[in-house]
Amino acid sequence: MMKKTWVSTLMLVFTVVCVFGAANAGDHGKARPTKKGILLVAFGTSISKAQISYKNIERAVRAHFPDVPIRWAYTSEFIRRKLAKQGQSMDSIEKALAKMMDEKFTHVAIQSLHTIAGWEFHDLRKNATLFGQMTGGFDSIRVGNPLLSTDNDFARVVIALLKNIPKSRKKTDAVILMGHGTSHPVNAAYAALMYHFQRKDPYVFVGTVEGSPEIDEIKEMLLVRKVKTAYLMPFMSVAGDHAINDMAGEQDGSWKSILTKAGISCSPVLKGTAEYDEIVEIWVDHLAKAISGLD
Repeated sequence: MMKKTWVSTLMLVFTVVCVFGAANAGDHGKARPTKKGILLVAFGTSISKAQISYKNIERAVRAHFPDVPIRWAYTSEFIRRKLAKQGQSMDSIEKALAKMMDEKFTHVAIQSLHTIAGWEFHDLRKNATLFGQMTGGFDSIRVGNPLLSTDNDFARVVIALLKNIPKSRKKTDAVILMGHGTSHPVNAAYAALMYHFQRKDPYVFVGTVEGSPEIDEIKEMLLVRKVKTAYLMPFMSVAGDHAINDMAGEQDGSWKSILTKAGISCSPVLKGTAEYDEIVEIWVDHLAKAISGLD
């Protein structure tokens, strides 16, 4: 996962301050009409089929806030560059906010579409704070929390995903959710989520690609319980590259290959969490709280 350096971020913010400040120098002391906006922020994906998740989120947001304009930003510089080579333009958070300033938005609610409050979420809040401090900029700016932020969020996620497990699954078949994982301390949320799941269903497990629990740990748990069949489901907003290759791929090292070699038959389910309306509603509720805080 690539991150924009603070140097480039501060340079962009400085440029926005200079340009926007100069443009508004003559408006000092004048009241501006209120113009609210929503900025949806995701890691991003270059997999066209995975866009169904983001479309589902936007559909829900438009249904709840029909009169508020929506903008998008991707936090992944790698994804933005990849899309640019394909002829698609996607803004960074900073560029999107600069454009919203230029469009005279006065109140902006930013909704993080991340799963946990890791490094990217904290960078998002820092940069949003900088934009909120600019003289002549936004009158108010708020950031909505990511998916797993409260005990109630954990409970709602468990209920939503248990409801959407394939009906063909038998009681002793395992369900393994693949999260992204992070070096941030909040990675512990994945183990906590597995605890919440197993209180409801002892055969539901949560692992990560780049954190813990790792797939080898999950595999050992399955072997101890003599599990023969496992359903693999992404615990990411989109069923993108990680889900297609790291989870369900045929190559050595994929979760499917590792478990198959251990004698466990795997059935991948390529649906991102944002394809489930019950999950999207959690993000929408966080956004509603951010919008209510604008006033």
